[in-house]
Amino acid sequence: MSETDQPSRDGHGRTINSSINTGINDVADKVADLGRDIGEYIKQQRSSAKISLRQLSKLAGVSNPYLSQIERGLRKPSAEILQQIAKGLRISAEALYVRAGILDVAHGGPVVDAVRADEVLTERQKQVLLDIYESFRRENAATTTTTMKTTAQSTVEGSDVDVVIEPMGPASEEK
Repeated sequence: MSETDQPSRDGHGRTINSSINTGINDVADKVADLGRDIGEYIKQQRSSAKISLRQLSKLAGVSNPYLSQIERGLRKPSAEILQQIAKGLRISAEALYVRAGILDVAHGGPVVDAVRADEVLTERQKQVLLDIYESFRRENAATTTTTMKTTAQSTVEGSDVDVVIEPMGPASEEK
């Protein structure tokens, strides 16, 4: 067997499955990419705000060398550090969390996007507003569905036509 044909071994002489090595390397590469991506994003935000690295360091309460390492993708900051950086940049911490892979991309609409983009509100205030907004939407969707069913029933009373209304789903197929 040539050297390349021999199985990999760990520090204790045990055989290592090469597909596991490949999977571990893939995950490590993705984490490194996230670190570079968040660092580039922070640098872009800092540049557009016309803030120096040193100024952001003071505003965020993060050491200058550490912030520099984050921007260069050498360090992946914690959620707490990201929150401090977001505060220093006066942007949403959620935007940094999404960019860093801590949060999934949130889906919304113009109202949700506007609330999230508001720089005056705290993250807690934004979340409370969004919770209330969603509860109103659910309530209105339930009321609309009930009203539509009642209207459809009263419209076709006395006729031999069956009406099926599915406002939230795909149209029903005729059989």
